[in-house]
Amino acid sequence: MRLVALLIFCLTATKAAGQEAVAFFGATEERAVTTLTIHGSTDIGPFTPILEGFAKTDPTLRIRYEQRSTNDIYQLAAKACGEGRAAADLLISSSIDQQVKLVNDGCAEPHAAAARATPAWARWRNEIFGLTLEPAVMVYNRELLPPDKVPQSRFDLIDLLRAPESALVGRIATYDIERSGLGYLFAFADYQQAATFGRLIEAFSRANVVATCCSAEIIDGVANGRYLLGYNLLGSYALARAAADPRIGVIAPEDYTLLLSRAALTPRHAETPGAAKRFIEFALSPKGKRLLSEASLIVAFDAGAADDAPAIRATQSSLRPIALTPALLVGLDRHKRKLFLDVWKSGIAGSATNAE
Repeated sequence: MRLVALLIFCLTATKAAGQEAVAFFGATEERAVTTLTIHGSTDIGPFTPILEGFAKTDPTLRIRYEQRSTNDIYQLAAKACGEGRAAADLLISSSIDQQVKLVNDGCAEPHAAAARATPAWARWRNEIFGLTLEPAVMVYNRELLPPDKVPQSRFDLIDLLRAPESALVGRIATYDIERSGLGYLFAFADYQQAATFGRLIEAFSRANVVATCCSAEIIDGVANGRYLLGYNLLGSYALARAAADPRIGVIAPEDYTLLLSRAALTPRHAETPGAAKRFIEFALSPKGKRLLSEASLIVAFDAGAADDAPAIRATQSSLRPIALTPALLVGLDRHKRKLFLDVWKSGIAGSATNAE
């Protein structure tokens, strides 16, 4: 881990535009026979165990992991595909709608072996595969938000935000969906899932919700009291922080909890497609799933779990997996996206920073 941190520190100053961080795993440049370049939206920290685990399967393999925003991953991949090349050998993104669009546009290679290890909802056309299982959750400050004010559902949240002199005014945060691919995906899924969406946007406007950057920034803000609650955050990051910080509480909404599986695909024209496909197989194997679970990237659900348990409390009937299907393309239609963003921006009053 110290070596990875050093590499990140050394490379940050010279990384290419759009990269948030870069790390290398496995063989040194001199000893490497194969270099696998991955563009991923997952933070390097939680993703390190599986990258290290895969690197150990081949002593001649060198992995270059570039942590990027979801929008950056998609834009680079789409541009490269149009030019008949690949921006990376493997793309792993939480913005699964953008990943599905790349597949739909003919920018991915098939991988039949991986399909056999993936549930039907978490794959499409044998070209895109869900690797993780992460809920969209609400995160709150356990020290500053009284137990009777902790919303258990979106209905509770709306009532809380509408209350006169609500403590959450100016102290609730969510993604800036115009800049965050993941934030847009979750918000559009809310729009499709719930009759409460319009009331939720109205309540956000009333409470001056802060539309801002990434999961880590919002969770930091909840922990230090700048925010009392964060909405629609990735449960993987939230649970990992809650395990180390007693100030953080995590709620899977009772009305429904969206489930995301980060999507992996091998681009057409990848320089090392074999290594990319082997990584997908490794991530889907029992060992890979164990490593992802230990990093909270595969979340367990237990309706009877205690507040301090690693699992999150939720009923099976409330879970709503976001399937990897062409239905995800609806929200990316240019006209529909503009209309949806107009509705969102008309209701969201708050500050925004660069997302993800």
